[in-house]
Amino acid sequence: MPELPEVETIKNELLPHVVWRTIKSVTLYWERMLRQPSPAEFYSGISERKITGLSRRGKYLVFKLDGGGCLIAHLKMSGSLLIGRDSPPEYTRAIIHLDDGSNIFFRDPRKFGNLQLVKDSVTVLCKLGIEPLSPDFTPEILYDSFNKRKAPVKAVLLDQSLIAGIGNMYADEALFTAGIHPSRPANNLSRTEVKRLHSALRDVLQKAIGNKGASVNTYFRPGGEQGTAHSHFRVAHRGGKPCPACGTPIQRIPIRHRGSYFCPKCQA
Repeated sequence: MPELPEVETIKNELLPHVVWRTIKSVTLYWERMLRQPSPAEFYSGISERKITGLSRRGKYLVFKLDGGGCLIAHLKMSGSLLIGRDSPPEYTRAIIHLDDGSNIFFRDPRKFGNLQLVKDSVTVLCKLGIEPLSPDFTPEILYDSFNKRKAPVKAVLLDQSLIAGIGNMYADEALFTAGIHPSRPANNLSRTEVKRLHSALRDVLQKAIGNKGASVNTYFRPGGEQGTAHSHFRVAHRGGKPCPACGTPIQRIPIRHRGSYFCPKCQA
C-alpha cells in the first residue's frame, strides 16, 4: 500500500502538472470506486472545475477546486496516479481529463482505491491523527498516546486515528531503527524508547521521501518511474535475509493480521 512517503512523492510530482489546470471531464471505468456523491452528481460537479491546490493528509490526496470543495483520492492497496497523454495503461479505473490535453490516470490493479467529491475535506479527513512530520508531533505526544494503549506497538503505529500516514513498511523500519520489538505493548515502552522511536519515525519517513517512495510491488510515480526507498530497507520485506547490523536472519510474524519484519536479536 502506498504510505506517507509514496503519497507525498505523488503530490510533489503531480503539482506542476495539475495546479491551475481545469478538469474538463472524468471517465470512470469502475464506478464503484466513487464513494460520494452519486455518479450523475459527480460528473456534473467535477466538469470545468479548476484545480487550485494539491495537498496530502495521511495517505489521502486532496485536489482543491475553485468555487469550493475538493476531489479526494485514496490509493489504497495498489493505486497509482500517472500523468500522460497516450492511451490509458492497463488497470486504469478512472481518467481525469485536463484542459491542456493531458490526463491523470488512476491505475489500480486490485480495485480498492477510491475517489470522493466533497464540499469540505474535513468530513473525510476528520478522523485522522497527527501528521508525523509536523512540528506538533513530539515525543511527549507520542508517549501520551502510547501510555493509554496495551496493544502491540506495531499495531498502534498503524492506527490512522493516532498517526496519519504510517503503514506496514515504515513502521517496521522505524521499530528496527529504534531497537524495539514490534509485539511490545505500546504502554510498556519507556520515555527513552518512545523518544528513540519518535526520532526513527521522522528519519525513516524523510529519507523515504528523499528516495521517492518504495516500489515494492505496484507503486509508480506520476511519470511512470519507480521509487528507490525499498532498496534501502533494512528489515521490511527482507524475511530470511541477514540483519544488516548483526547478521541474524530477519523474521516475519503476524501482528493483528499484518506481517511484521524484525531482527530477533537487535529488537529483543
